[in-house]
This record gives sequence, C-alpha cells and structure tokens, in this order.
Amino acid sequence: MSNKSTIKAVIGAKCPQCHEGKLFPVPVSSFRKLSDVNKSCSVCGANFHAEPDFFYGAMYVSYAFSVALVITVMVVLNVLMERPALWMYLTTVAVSNIILMPMMLRYSKVLYLYNVGKLKYRGY
Repeated sequence: MSNKSTIKAVIGAKCPQCHEGKLFPVPVSSFRKLSDVNKSCSVCGANFHAEPDFFYGAMYVSYAFSVALVITVMVVLNVLMERPALWMYLTTVAVSNIILMPMMLRYSKVLYLYNVGKLKYRGY
C-alpha cells in the first residue's frame, strides 16, 4: 500500500486499497467515456464493481453536487448583482452544469466507492 493519504487518493481518483491505480480510463475532467469506471485496479487488482449496477447509488451524490452548484450560483449572482434576471440564473446554472458535469459525475462515483462501497479487500 502506498503512503499516499486517502484525501489525496480521493482527489486524484485513485484506488481505495493501494491509492495508486486509476479508477477511470480517462482523466477526471474529460468529456469522453463519462460513465466508464475501470473494472479493477491495475496496480493491486482490487475490484471496483462490488455488484452489477453498483454505481447507480452515486446518482444521489451527483444530485447533491447539482443542488450545491445551483445554490452556489444563486448566492454568487446575488452578491455580485443587485437584482439578477431569471434568465441569468438559468443560463449560469446551465453553463456551469455543462462545464462541471464530468467532474461531478466522476467524483460522485469516487465518493460513493470510498464511503458507501465498503468493499472488502484482501490483505497483503
């Protein structure tokens, strides 16, 4: 196991067991292969799919990210402008969501795997 901290492994989207193998076949910010997760760790062989459709639960985490984004956009617009128009809210939320979509989808899976997955790993 690597000496890399869990927080750094989560931010880097690395394996929960060894903190070195990649969870995704593409970079976290890439718009390609949005729903793909590697089946296992290339370094230690840990299984990332505990059961079929395991990552469907990550939709709840992704929803929380989306709600947080909407609230953040609303607060920022209200602080920067006196009375923003409705179209400004909608446009800003839509553009932010499109730009941040790959990161929100992938980090929801990372957080779900680390916190809810409770995968059992073989010891060394």
